[in-house]
Amino acid sequence: MPKSLLSLPSLPKPGLRVDLPPLPGAADALALVELAAGNRGRLLAVVTASAADAQRLLEEIPWFAPDLRVRQLPDWETLPYDHFSPHQDLVSERLATLWAVMQGELDILLVPASTAVYRLAPPAFMAAYTFAFKKGETIDAEKFRSQVTLAGYAHVTQVVSPGEYSIRGGLIDLFPMGSPVPYRLDLFDDEIESIKTFDVDTQRTIYPVPEVRLLPAREFPMDDKGRTHFRQMFREVFEGDPAKSGIYKDVSQGIASAGIEYYLPLFFDEMATLFDYLPKDALLVTHGDAAASITAFWGDTRSRYNLLQGDKARPLLPPDQLFLTDEQFFTAAKGYGRLGIPAKIGHTTGEATNSPARFLPNIAVDRRSDEPLGALKRFLTDYAGRVLLVAESAGRRETLAAMFAEHGLSIAASADPAAFIDGDVRLALGVGPLQAGFALAGLAFVTETELFAGSPRRTRREAARKATFDNWLKDLTELKVGDPVVHESHGIGRYQGLVRMDLGLGEQEFLELHYSGEAKLFVPVAQLHVISRYSGADPDAAPLHTLGSGQWEKAKRKAAEQARDTAAELLALYAARAARQGHAFDFKETDYEAFADGFGFEETADQAQAIAAVIQDMKSGKPMDRLVCGDVGFGKTEVALRAAFCAVAGGKQVAVLCPTTLLCEQHYQTFADRFADWPVKVAEISRFKTAKESAQALQELAEGKIDIIIGTHKLIGKDVKFNRLGLVIIDEEHRFGVRQKETLKAMRAEVDVLTLTATPIPRTLAMSMEGLRDFSVIATAPQKRLAIKTFVSKFSDGIIREAVLRELKRGGQVYFLHNEVDTIDNMREKLEKLVPEARIVIGHGQMNERELERVMRDFTGQRANLLLCTTIIETGIDNPHANTILINRSEKFGLAQLHQLRGRVGRSHHQAYAYLLVQDEKAMTKQAKQRLEAIQLMEELGSGFFLAMHDLEIRGA
Repeated sequence: MPKSLLSLPSLPKPGLRVDLPPLPGAADALALVELAAGNRGRLLAVVTASAADAQRLLEEIPWFAPDLRVRQLPDWETLPYDHFSPHQDLVSERLATLWAVMQGELDILLVPASTAVYRLAPPAFMAAYTFAFKKGETIDAEKFRSQVTLAGYAHVTQVVSPGEYSIRGGLIDLFPMGSPVPYRLDLFDDEIESIKTFDVDTQRTIYPVPEVRLLPAREFPMDDKGRTHFRQMFREVFEGDPAKSGIYKDVSQGIASAGIEYYLPLFFDEMATLFDYLPKDALLVTHGDAAASITAFWGDTRSRYNLLQGDKARPLLPPDQLFLTDEQFFTAAKGYGRLGIPAKIGHTTGEATNSPARFLPNIAVDRRSDEPLGALKRFLTDYAGRVLLVAESAGRRETLAAMFAEHGLSIAASADPAAFIDGDVRLALGVGPLQAGFALAGLAFVTETELFAGSPRRTRREAARKATFDNWLKDLTELKVGDPVVHESHGIGRYQGLVRMDLGLGEQEFLELHYSGEAKLFVPVAQLHVISRYSGADPDAAPLHTLGSGQWEKAKRKAAEQARDTAAELLALYAARAARQGHAFDFKETDYEAFADGFGFEETADQAQAIAAVIQDMKSGKPMDRLVCGDVGFGKTEVALRAAFCAVAGGKQVAVLCPTTLLCEQHYQTFADRFADWPVKVAEISRFKTAKESAQALQELAEGKIDIIIGTHKLIGKDVKFNRLGLVIIDEEHRFGVRQKETLKAMRAEVDVLTLTATPIPRTLAMSMEGLRDFSVIATAPQKRLAIKTFVSKFSDGIIREAVLRELKRGGQVYFLHNEVDTIDNMREKLEKLVPEARIVIGHGQMNERELERVMRDFTGQRANLLLCTTIIETGIDNPHANTILINRSEKFGLAQLHQLRGRVGRSHHQAYAYLLVQDEKAMTKQAKQRLEAIQLMEELGSGFFLAMHDLEIRGA
């Protein structure tokens, strides 16, 4: 990559500091690339203002320069003095990163400011507890056992995670900290005959390696010497009887208590800091306002210390023994050459005139305009340099390419940024992780952030429609005088308030209802169950019935006559399906294997069985009707993708039916990404699409030009015509009515049907158990998926702030679910005061579709870190960066809903947290308490338990 793109100044010598001009967008990542590439052998230690900045740079830097060795020192992902310990995978990654720094194996080290101030175990500890084993060396089994035990490794019967080992005769299985895979040492007598990696699931060896390095299993020693030192220091530091402390007793017994990391100084004579690990010639880069981040961290830490101290069972060390102050940090930093990259500047604050990079002008796509790409085309005309448009994924690249082609914009494909920078193409389209673009003198990078930055204003008519819809959703207890209501026996009347009357049995309260012809009806409050809200058209124009006319009975009778016998229809449909010959799908195995290779994860055993069963059904020639049941995040979508590939490769069309717009959009992106490199056309029908786009999609669907159509209930409309429908995939089937689901099946009695669900309804389960439908269960969690820590707690400002800060501290995102549109803005004001550090956006189903699309794009693009929302996120949100969810008034939700909502987090290797907030624990019903208790148990007992519970709840048990 050329070194002159940004014309950076020469690097400062030790003890000196140079500040770069402000760099917009991803220009800071490019600057770090140029600095590292031009100074190989000199480590760049980049201290970022936030964990989110570090994570962004970790993704963007390799895109510009894949050959640079870049790592991030991860945080413990806990708040100071937490009663949680970091997950073993995080400890493994931290130890591996620190070892790589000590060995000079890195070009760039990324460290969030709040992580950089943590005091660390001294480098001597790392060196003393690190061992290496090579092929051909002799090894004594007993000595090996004592060595690995000394390093903190646990002896297990079968190795599955870092920090474990197993000895079985002449075989030693070992999963070193910092290693992505475990190793198997095969001994011949006492000589290491071979060292091979192996798969933890199949236990089969994979490939040989010459040696293996063993880092310590913890960041502190738990051997006899370490425990003795801990007990001695504990007695010196804390007053009182140490035997009353659970921490002291646990360590004495060789148990590492949860939260033991915040007692780290008691294990060592002297603690180290990040600077003790850095080489003396390292260049220290402060990115953004790191000083402000350290100051804010110290403010929060002191507050937590003052709040939590006083517990004799868990005494706390003062903050200065655990963390560096801002003065100590920057004093230690003075000995290094320092480079400052200022905080991001915004358009409103102006741009630095001396900056080699500048912001892009407004080039947002305007869907309402006759020329949606007008702003982009004007920029391309005015800008003298070359432009690379960067899509978020391969699927988005194809979508953008189609949009550009439709509006007459010819763009070349670009494999990678280096090829584009070194080439001479004027305009290209590529794929990359850049979150924001920037422009140089002769080169510009444009991302989707700039292309889809605008949000349309709500029209007056839309606002009026929203207000009307809000009224429909009012609870019966919020009735206002004049609202229409429906009486079970007398039909539609208008509520006129409460009156008190004495009919000889004492004074009672009645609802006064007015009907046509000025007739009145008084309904005792005790009979409130016969009253329901009117949910027809405009409430002001509700047609009032005449009392005693038989008008209401006639209307009910007419409705009953129009009701159809769904059970009989279902029976006839399944009989027809069983009697008919379906389509036997045929495809090339090599093509299928190439498509399967696009799955970026290891298939679980259950997932592989479900896929095999689906493919066998599709090949058999008998119409498939299979239910795939798997917990949230267990990989059902991949089963659907494989089935869709087989159908399309066999010459048929695929329809994917989704219950919500967000799930539809999510599936569209997933399918578009996986099929981006195949001659397969994927389209979407939802309210995120304009009427023109939907009409064009339906026309192409009927003509057979679209292979896979993904949509909401609009797919069931009468205007939807398929050319050669072969497979119907129904996701989250419990969200559809029986008639909606069977309408699609009835289109073609011989069509193959694949149903996916995490919460099957009893009717579906019964049909599967009785043999009417085939049944596959995915009960195995994906590798590295951690159980979600679930808490039931009374709504509390302290709980909310702690939960949000814990997530933001590690650079993650938060869902806050508040299921009342009327008061959601009030909740936003409360959260803004409570957690000013959060960037909050609101999302709910009554928003303008373009505005909702923009909000979700901002959240998934990490431009916002707290999504305040309704149950619109219940299905379809798959964001690995969001790993904390707070559900307000959780006692009002059913078990299935809580299970689905909690499933929005925990979709990565990070520890996820779910907070079920209740208004008043004492006032909760018995059923609500049981639901909340059950949802806490589900992670341990598995989805089978959940299915049974859900079945019982549906039946009212």
